[in-house]
Amino acid sequence: MSQKQLDVLAVGDVVIDAFIKLFDELEHVEKTPSGLVLKIPFGTKIPFDFAEVVPAVGNASNASVAFAKLGFDSGLVSNVGDDDWGRDILAALHKADVDTRFVHINHGQKSNYHYVLWYKEDRTILIKHEEYAYHWPRFRIIDIPKWIYFSSVSQHTEQYHDQLVAWLERHPPIKLAFQPGTFQIKAGPTRLKKIYQRSEILAVNREEATTISGGNHHDIHDLFDRLHELGPKIVMISDGHAGAYASDGQNRYKMPIYPDHKPPYDRTGAGDAFTSTFVAAIMQGADIQGALLWAPINAMSVVQSVGAQAGLLTQAEIEQYLRVAPPWYHPERLK
Repeated sequence: MSQKQLDVLAVGDVVIDAFIKLFDELEHVEKTPSGLVLKIPFGTKIPFDFAEVVPAVGNASNASVAFAKLGFDSGLVSNVGDDDWGRDILAALHKADVDTRFVHINHGQKSNYHYVLWYKEDRTILIKHEEYAYHWPRFRIIDIPKWIYFSSVSQHTEQYHDQLVAWLERHPPIKLAFQPGTFQIKAGPTRLKKIYQRSEILAVNREEATTISGGNHHDIHDLFDRLHELGPKIVMISDGHAGAYASDGQNRYKMPIYPDHKPPYDRTGAGDAFTSTFVAAIMQGADIQGALLWAPINAMSVVQSVGAQAGLLTQAEIEQYLRVAPPWYHPERLK
């Protein structure tokens, strides 16, 4: 792997996902007051269709692979154990042309391994984050990237966030994209105030935007106003089948999803594909309208394959989808 300056360095936990494909006719999803629930018979043996293991996934790792596929010099800051799982993760990242010089091998510890209950096109994930001693790495001048893409890390990593903030303050030219994960959202915007303030791009879904901002879930302008008050220059809010929204502080747009050419196979990683592709377009020099044109295409492609990375596209492939896009596929200015 070359030791030249990276375009982007993704930061966050990396895992192995073991997909377990359930039979559609043996389980079902039930609507409850607290949300949808996957119902599985208890205290018995349950047949499953097949299993497939996908290494080197997770928000940041998925993004690092997406960036590499799109032609950027991409790397990952993360942790693995000194086990076979860790070696599988590193091998998969190398194969995807992701620089792994900042993936720390934790001796005597396991790598993160999750189980994905895959029912129809959606999934429920059983997660367990290993407790690593998180430390921000030391960088030589040649190691300093142009962008940091910061996403999900385990809980109890407040000092790690502080180390990243201090490092970014010493390197003002670096731009930060922030896709907060579960524990970062739980920490709240006050604890992570400097991360939000430093962000060039903040990317969240609509539910996360509501939780972080305390705003009105049904008022996209209120969500934008409150999130911009936290400091990010660009805010992108995804909204599932309803599409996505983006604001640069002056202009706000709504974008529909790109039409699926066949029913989705597995929705895992669609959000990561969308967000990383949006950021990649901005890195390439696009405005938010151009970024909104790119992002849904990669998300559409990812859901046609197992896992978060197999369906990722190159720039040329995205541009081909744009050439054949229906006439209604374009950003609409919000009033």
